[in-house]
Amino acid sequence: MNQMQPSLGLPFMKMHGAGNDFVIIDSRRSAAVTTPALARALGDRNRGVGFDQLAEIRAGDGADFTLDFWNSDGSTAGACGNATRCVADFVMASTGRTDVTLQTERGLLQAHRRADGRAQVNMGPPQRDWAEIPLARSVDPLHLPLPGDPVAIGMGNPHCIHFVPDATAVDLAGIGPAIEHDPLFPARTNVEFASLTTTDTLRLRVWERGAGITLACGSGACAAAVAAHLRGLTGRQVTIQMDGGVLEVDWRDDGVWLTGPVAHVFDGTLTPAFLAAHS
Repeated sequence: MNQMQPSLGLPFMKMHGAGNDFVIIDSRRSAAVTTPALARALGDRNRGVGFDQLAEIRAGDGADFTLDFWNSDGSTAGACGNATRCVADFVMASTGRTDVTLQTERGLLQAHRRADGRAQVNMGPPQRDWAEIPLARSVDPLHLPLPGDPVAIGMGNPHCIHFVPDATAVDLAGIGPAIEHDPLFPARTNVEFASLTTTDTLRLRVWERGAGITLACGSGACAAAVAAHLRGLTGRQVTIQMDGGVLEVDWRDDGVWLTGPVAHVFDGTLTPAFLAAHS
């Protein structure tokens, strides 16, 4: 992807991790360009490009690079595991390296390309205290006072995880929005429904705040794995089967590691006219 030349438009990449799709803008040699209006316009799958999240790469401050995340409704996101893996893989490929560090709202994160070609990132330790997640009041995050006895875990984004007999049978589109906006979650929440299919394997479906139903969610996979272990359902290494593919989560002493596939789909350029209309 070429660096931005405003008179010629704005270059971008389209990538996905297990079907979780992203627009990626590289602003390492320029000022940040993403605004709520531009994120909403780009996120429109009919009039823009379409994405679950937008990731903007900026110059690193004590890291190889910095990442900012935007949802398709124009709101910001504190973390995005699959977008982090995608961008880290792009940077590693362009530099010939197999390890990079990056700065996000979550702090300084490590990413690595495995010998099998999959990219993994340490998403940091889970946030388990009610105020850090955040929740609106002091309650037990392992047993929220909501229907279905869900678990709240923070992974840079708040997550509300429900354990159900069959995640594929849940009316995610009907239930997800109400839970996302429940007063217990002052910053809204991602909503997960998980079912244990075999030992240390979860079937997971996700409603993401600001994006809706997505085929995969990296931070959601991490949160679900942590919640499953804390509930005594799994060990600390969990396979997550999502609508778009398979992710692996390993909750280690140094943080929650997320591993999975990445794909660089195409490069494009936003026209000056599109940028002017949505500045």
